[in-house]
Amino acid sequence: MSAFTGTGIRAALCTTTLLLGLLGTSAAPAAAGPGDRPGAPLTCRGKGVDPGASVRHRTETVIDAPLHTIWKLQTDVARWPSWKGSVTGAERLDHGPFRKGSAFRWTLPVPPNPVTPATEMEITSTVGQLKRGSCIRWTGPATAEGLRIDGIHVWTFTKVPGGVRVATEETHTGPQVEAVPGIATEILRQGLEAWLRDLKTAAETGSGAGGH
Repeated sequence: MSAFTGTGIRAALCTTTLLLGLLGTSAAPAAAGPGDRPGAPLTCRGKGVDPGASVRHRTETVIDAPLHTIWKLQTDVARWPSWKGSVTGAERLDHGPFRKGSAFRWTLPVPPNPVTPATEMEITSTVGQLKRGSCIRWTGPATAEGLRIDGIHVWTFTKVPGGVRVATEETHTGPQVEAVPGIATEILRQGLEAWLRDLKTAAETGSGAGGH
């Protein structure tokens, strides 16, 4: 993929819908939450996000739903489009239980913007670490015309009074996001917080559960 240069980088990253689309979110700002405070990096089986990445965010929420419901929503990738923001397609690339080594491909629309015509973002993710009902860590590239982002994403699930605390942390690397880390980090923040809002709504209302 060709890289943007000069003002092209800033124009692309200022087009919030492009990178918010990567995370399947709306462009509405999210309210600050507990995850905005500094904390120890999240890990799954001893592995975390990229410690050298300049684009990073961590956030969390408490979901008033059973752990098995939340886990099923998060790991039943093919059903993501039924509850998760603007995801238009999602498929497992392997079969059987969601586990270490599982891979999945998901897509989102990218509206026309100052740098690229209307296109589609494709993300291919691979699970590197997983502990059932406790944590997931996946990695993989997101690509669209003129854009590539390499992400590392960690999720943890902890039973607490009132439900389950779901925490997430993600890092992005790539020439486009690294050129404007402040803008890219704010977009990542909005994306992660919107994902948690969608997950909370789906788990607490039963939407997107597919009868499971």
